[in-house]
Amino acid sequence: MAIHGTAVIHPTAAIDDGAEIGPDCHIGPYAVIGNEVTLKRGVTIKSHAVVTGWTEIGEETVIWPFATVGEVPQDLKYKGERTRLVVGARCRIREGATLNTGTEGGGGLTQVGDDCLIMTGAHVGHDSIIGNRVILVNNVAIAGHCHIGDDVIVGGLSGVHQWVRIGQGAIIGAVTMVAQDVIPYGLVQAPRGELDGLNLVGLKRRGVPRDEITQLRAAYQMLAQGEGSFQERAGRLADDFDSPHVREIADFIRGETDRSYLTPKGAK
Repeated sequence: MAIHGTAVIHPTAAIDDGAEIGPDCHIGPYAVIGNEVTLKRGVTIKSHAVVTGWTEIGEETVIWPFATVGEVPQDLKYKGERTRLVVGARCRIREGATLNTGTEGGGGLTQVGDDCLIMTGAHVGHDSIIGNRVILVNNVAIAGHCHIGDDVIVGGLSGVHQWVRIGQGAIIGAVTMVAQDVIPYGLVQAPRGELDGLNLVGLKRRGVPRDEITQLRAAYQMLAQGEGSFQERAGRLADDFDSPHVREIADFIRGETDRSYLTPKGAK
């Protein structure tokens, strides 16, 4: 066990031998810290939270009561192999959230980026990769092997099917099931997940220039109404638009995936 001298630990907390507790960490009453856990500088573990497994928690992250971070995957193929969970800096993991380690078959790593907010009761499944500044609202369920890009918001009570990719800057409405890949900056809503436009509010909040947004809207219209198949339209985006945001959409659609794509609502 390695506990930095500036760490503040409640006497009722249970910390296993082998845990590494960094400077300025705070561990509350009845919290449980496993023997392969590393807490970086300034981490706060509130009362009754559990951090276990081969897990690393980044600087200044806060974990609220009754969250369970680093438990084994909810996968019947898991046979006890040593796999990892890495959580970035300044994340907020709220009450009752669950984050699992990876599986050998899925690469062995579950990862959450920096500055994420994982709200009450949300779940991050094994081998999922979550980007930076992602918000998972109350009771969101991210299944195994998902890839969630930077700045994505997933609305409350929504579910994301295993192996789905959600591109950067997309937003998923509340009570939505997402079973297909979502393009960057897409807006998805309805119970079975329909691509219903672009996340224009998010683009404006992030200061994306107006001319870039104009090009994105035109590119979306091409995906919805242009000639040829969806993949053929996507292949023309990079040639027809001089926009890094549009190129990101084109590259995303041409990337490797195990799922099909959500296509624009009403597309030909």
